[in-house]
Amino acid sequence: MSIHSHSHSHHKINPHYSAKKSVRAINFFCDAPDAKKVSIVGTFNEWKPDATPMRKAPDGRWMVQVELHHGHHHYLFLADGHPILDPKAQGAVRDKNPWSEKASVIAVS
Repeated sequence: MSIHSHSHSHHKINPHYSAKKSVRAINFFCDAPDAKKVSIVGTFNEWKPDATPMRKAPDGRWMVQVELHHGHHHYLFLADGHPILDPKAQGAVRDKNPWSEKASVIAVS
């Protein structure tokens, strides 16, 4: 009985642990040195322009860290309201978003 209950509790802990592991903090960088305001919009924040603002680094690049779940995510940078594809993205896809036909893609594993 005690062996069975031990393996049962182990089974309960394990899925929680792997679910936690499936979220990764990803750093995004946008080269827009002249922009006054840059944010990242995407499937992970419902394309809301103010949801995920980026910070300007001393070198003029903008950066933000976003926690993303396992899977594929579509996103764009918004520099002063203008959509920018990420040149370092794994690709661009046609996407139903408020700004353009294409969005950058990142695959998180």
